[in-house]
Amino acid sequence: MSVLPEKIYISPEDYLVMERVSPVKHEYFDGEIFQMAGTSRNHARISANTSASLVNQFKGRNCQSFQSDLRVKVPKTGLYTYPDVVAGCGELLMDDAKYLDVLLNPTLIIEVLSPSTEAYDKGTKFENYRTIESLLEYVLVWQDKKRVARYTRRDDDSWVLTDFIGEDAVIELTSVVATLTMDDIYDKVEFK
Repeated sequence: MSVLPEKIYISPEDYLVMERVSPVKHEYFDGEIFQMAGTSRNHARISANTSASLVNQFKGRNCQSFQSDLRVKVPKTGLYTYPDVVAGCGELLMDDAKYLDVLLNPTLIIEVLSPSTEAYDKGTKFENYRTIESLLEYVLVWQDKKRVARYTRRDDDSWVLTDFIGEDAVIELTSVVATLTMDDIYDKVEFK
């Protein structure tokens, strides 16, 4: 009979030390580190298009948008992750004043769905994200068809889903007072 190796607990502080010098990205949760999957061309294009549209709309306003290089910490659950696009308005609270690489109070998170992460993004990850008090909108973007799902937080902490499908759909992002069109999101994206 073989014995499984005992799981080694890694502290959040040790994770951050390792992650800041790692050539690849990792999520952290409950003492464990998980290497993040690579992205496809469509995934990268959709993330870039979406972030660029938000950056342009935020000019002259006190809002900021970041692509997947800014880590987000979910304070109540301890998850550290890299959303595909994250945005916030007003003062952005960072977990570490020295590095400024861990955001605590996103207003909007956008994830581009991949076959390997779709269930996680819709399930466990969203469960974690919902505990972030500042988060008002969570947006999922398909990369194999023109479809977007937007979840908005209501005053009673319930979430409302709105689906956007088709060429002419316009996604109103009320949390950051911005809009995304399907043309914005899917510019230069090639469907098989």
